Amino acid sequence: MRWVQRWERRLRPVDEAAAAAAARRWAALPAVARTPGQLIGRRSTGCEGTHGVFPACDFACKPCYHSRDANKVRVDGPHTVATVDAQMAFLASERGPAAFAQLIGGEVSLLAPADHAAALQAMRAHGRVPMSMTHGDFDEAYLRQVALDAAGRRRFRSLSFAAHIDTTMFGRRGAEKPRSEAALHLHRAAFCAMFDRLRREHGVKAYLAHNMTVTPANLGQVAEVVRRCRRQGWRMFSFQPAAYVGNEQRWTEGFRTISDDDVWAQIEAGVGRSLPYRALQFGDLRCNRTTWGAWVGERYVPLLDEDDPADLAARDALFEALPGNYLSEPSTAVKVLRIARLLVRRPRLVGTAVAFGWRFARRAGGLRAVRHGIAPMTFVMHRFMDAEVVAPAWELLQRGERSDDPELLAAQERLEACVYSMAHPERGELVPACVQHCLLDPAENRALAVALPRSPGRERARV
Repeated sequence: MRWVQRWERRLRPVDEAAAAAAARRWAALPAVARTPGQLIGRRSTGCEGTHGVFPACDFACKPCYHSRDANKVRVDGPHTVATVDAQMAFLASERGPAAFAQLIGGEVSLLAPADHAAALQAMRAHGRVPMSMTHGDFDEAYLRQVALDAAGRRRFRSLSFAAHIDTTMFGRRGAEKPRSEAALHLHRAAFCAMFDRLRREHGVKAYLAHNMTVTPANLGQVAEVVRRCRRQGWRMFSFQPAAYVGNEQRWTEGFRTISDDDVWAQIEAGVGRSLPYRALQFGDLRCNRTTWGAWVGERYVPLLDEDDPADLAARDALFEALPGNYLSEPSTAVKVLRIARLLVRRPRLVGTAVAFGWRFARRAGGLRAVRHGIAPMTFVMHRFMDAEVVAPAWELLQRGERSDDPELLAAQERLEACVYSMAHPERGELVPACVQHCLLDPAENRALAVALPRSPGRERARV
């Protein structure tokens, strides 16, 4: 009976704990973020990330968001797994039973494969859907040792990795100081090919995201990256305009000479069409622009047309029917069964769904075009804030004060609407990622360098 009750609760269209967490998140949003298309507080409580679990990295990127002491900290598997477990447990208690979470610190592949796998398992145990953040410069043997146990059996049915690959990065084998983004296309393709072989040979599926820091030097190459690499196997392209965060020795001048519109225009040029980002909003638009959609042949079709009242009505119906972190449920079968139960209760949604599917097919070129296959893809632009504005804005928020300065007030609103949280269970607090990287990482890494000192001259052992 306990087994039946547990599955009955899991298959409910609306999970009570997830809905309650979403409601708390909505109540905490600033008024400027409570838009009709806002996902935070309706369909999600946001994304999550780890901190202080493996700060070291073997690249020398410009810019680098890690503090100066990050590479003084030893990569220690037991510390990583225990800290990840504690942070995820606290996030589950505060943000509900399911969420997307990033295993992030320095470079994740510096972890021993077994420790990397154990950290992912700890995240999954707390209902998180983990994504490993990497520069992607690791060998195929390493990937297989993460995905498979010593007997060659798969540990995971699916893996999620985000590879950061761009010309601001120094240290990649075969492209230590790349002069153009085009010089990295083969490295991008090789990364995806590893996962394709893992799927074909062992049945381990993968969700792959491509991250890229954008500066004035490579802004004009963004469109080509999208055009040339979209067929390699990526499911997401994410672009981050550089910010003045982290190690000041690795800053260069002119980061802020490019605007959000400049970056988004390049993404649109690569896709070959305009990309709507207001129909579905993830946090504050000054931080995030996101378009969900799919390639149908050579045509990219956004999920929603923000100028179509019927699409917006379908969105509103979904928000009303399914509050909470439904999208973070890792099992497709569970998602389907939840929807089936929902449609039994609300049969009118069947008509809404059919009409939406027809509109999507029409935009894609008709049912004949859709029949040849749909390749989902998401485009994201995420803009971090500079450390100099985060510090005073956070201090005021901690005191419960609103700034009269427009720039600081905007920073406060962005922090309140932040979609990327990090947990401090030792003091019962969740903080936005910008606060973690700008204000908390330096002291945290200094303390870790004492607790986990790194041996001088120790080099990374590549598998």
